[in-house]
Amino acid sequence: MMTTFDKYLETIIDSGATEAQSDGSATIEAHHLLLAIAAGREGVTFEALSSVGLDHRAIRNALDREFEHSLSAVGVSLAAFDLPRPSSAHKRPTQLGASAKLGIERSVGSVARKRDLRPAHLLLGVLQAQVGTVSRALTQAGIDQADLKARLQQALADQAE
Repeated sequence: MMTTFDKYLETIIDSGATEAQSDGSATIEAHHLLLAIAAGREGVTFEALSSVGLDHRAIRNALDREFEHSLSAVGVSLAAFDLPRPSSAHKRPTQLGASAKLGIERSVGSVARKRDLRPAHLLLGVLQAQVGTVSRALTQAGIDQADLKARLQQALADQAE
């Protein structure tokens, strides 16, 4: 039997596939799940992200800045080139990349019983990566990641009461 969380996860993965396709990515990664979560506007996750100034557009902008910063770290300046946005992948990705798998595993592993999973657990699982695109993008955006995670944990504790 499919739980409410299973349906939510399926929806987020499906939306993440759309995000990955528009990025020209062959796999669905954690940052695609983050974009999908922000676009989904689920109550608790929406409130937590909004409380630190994050929505779909802000996350997309942070990811773009992270990409530019990563290139500059190896001596490539986007300003020196007139690069088009990545073309959409012809085929919609169906495979989860390593970062997305880890985010989902962290969310599922954070509860004793599967029936206790909530959408905020998925967001928390994505945010708990200490390295990677999501962490770098949020740092570039000036987001206090510890504060955001604490807000989510508090919201989950409130839901459990």
